Amino acid sequence: MKFSNFNLFLKNINLPKQSSHKGQNGKLLVIGGSKLFHSSIFWAADVASRVVDMVHFTSPENENNELVRKKLKDQLWTGIVVDWTEVEGYVKEDDVVLIGPGMERSTQTKKIVNYLLKTFPNKKWVVDGGALQMVNPQLLGKNVIITPHSDELRRLLDQGVTIKQLLDQKVIILAKGQVDHVYQDSQVIEIVGGNPGLTKGGTGDVLAGLVAALYCHHDSLTAAVVASLVNKKAGEVLWQTAGPYFNASDLVAQVPKTLWRYLSPAS
Repeated sequence: MKFSNFNLFLKNINLPKQSSHKGQNGKLLVIGGSKLFHSSIFWAADVASRVVDMVHFTSPENENNELVRKKLKDQLWTGIVVDWTEVEGYVKEDDVVLIGPGMERSTQTKKIVNYLLKTFPNKKWVVDGGALQMVNPQLLGKNVIITPHSDELRRLLDQGVTIKQLLDQKVIILAKGQVDHVYQDSQVIEIVGGNPGLTKGGTGDVLAGLVAALYCHHDSLTAAVVASLVNKKAGEVLWQTAGPYFNASDLVAQVPKTLWRYLSPAS
């Protein structure tokens, strides 16, 4: 169904309490990156750092950890890079794990994502990108949001699983496209909007980072629907001044402004 009353979901978003302190407004671990793709995880982690208190990043490719450490020093970014050998400790510690941005379709990715999902079935996961393309569908359960574009969804279904089976496993599906579709149980929510600027590389990583950040302290359906709405509306704001000529970094900067426009008590 095409959905129009997004206030039903926006009202579920909790603003940070005045009395809160560091860590109480969300801690997120982002796992991603590869020798080929360096920037995807930064876009995801960067937008999340605007929403939650703490973002940890790690990559099985140690060179990515070093690249991000250098970027942190250059730009004073607020995330924390942790060594891959410590990944399981941070999976346990943080509220949500986003896995997949920038990961390649490889045997290594398959081994990592399936091991972690099997080892930590009660953790809240957002599975995206390369991890989504290598995951065993049977390991996707009630605590998982997946964020496929059309090709990734097709590859997942080519493994012999159906959308109905995934929904029976209580997975939330945020299928990205010109119209986003969020699937939960028997309902399908359509989120329209956006523009061709959102086809740029990295904009899907921004969406995944926003989903994961909101999922830290909200239910999975609210996180998926609100993130989709805000991502598309942020793209529409950028269109007003740049047309289709904006990139993922521009989107990262606009997303928190658009989110606040919806959530501000004065709005």
